[in-house]
Amino acid sequence: MVTDKDRPKTANNAAIKRLAREVASAGPRNLIVVHGGGSYGHPLAKEYDVAAGYSSPRQMAGFSLTHQAMVELNSIIVEALLGEGVPAMSIAPSSFIVTEDRRISDVDFAVVSRAVESGFVPVLYGDAVLDSARRFTILSGDQLAARLATDLGAARIVFGVDVDGVYTANPKLVRDARLIEELSLSQMRGMVKIGEALSTDVTGGMLGKISEAGPAVEAGVEVQLVNALNPGVVHDALRGEKIRCTWLRR
Repeated sequence: MVTDKDRPKTANNAAIKRLAREVASAGPRNLIVVHGGGSYGHPLAKEYDVAAGYSSPRQMAGFSLTHQAMVELNSIIVEALLGEGVPAMSIAPSSFIVTEDRRISDVDFAVVSRAVESGFVPVLYGDAVLDSARRFTILSGDQLAARLATDLGAARIVFGVDVDGVYTANPKLVRDARLIEELSLSQMRGMVKIGEALSTDVTGGMLGKISEAGPAVEAGVEVQLVNALNPGVVHDALRGEKIRCTWLRR
């Protein structure tokens, strides 16, 4: 939602500025922002098959181009937050994270933790990272957010998505789809198993987030899926106000 997914490297400046205002007006403390790649990182990562790891020399440039595109998007988001008075601080995940077969293995969150303690708002993102098994891969913002929350002892993760939460079916395609207001860890695992068996995302685009959120929920972190397209929702979520959403809880 921070980019126009149909147009490569096109930021949704109106949405970015609105969300920056909502973050600023909510006045959250001890906040870390993690954003995805949208039309900046995804097309390049797909073109060069970066997520699969090294198979040909041409991918080396693709890795660098993907990372640089994410740096560009991150700069736009950080500048929007700074424009609203939020002390945002860009931190590149590829500078301190190494994965092993696409999962975070070597990580040191000391700089992120110190930034938060010092009153800054670190802004991280899904990134092209080095991988000990594949040479390189793509680290998703979802995996990063869950690991950050778990390792740093966060109370809550707020996932901003383009629907109100997890539904019984894709709400964009099924009129009678119902919002599931709360999911337990066992229910989440059941959804992931069903999705894997069907080789499709039966939860309306949420299977990946549910899967990545599992370890954080198991560690006691509450996860909230909210509709960031609706003005005021992110503000209210950060303020802890009651909104239409899905909670993932242990």
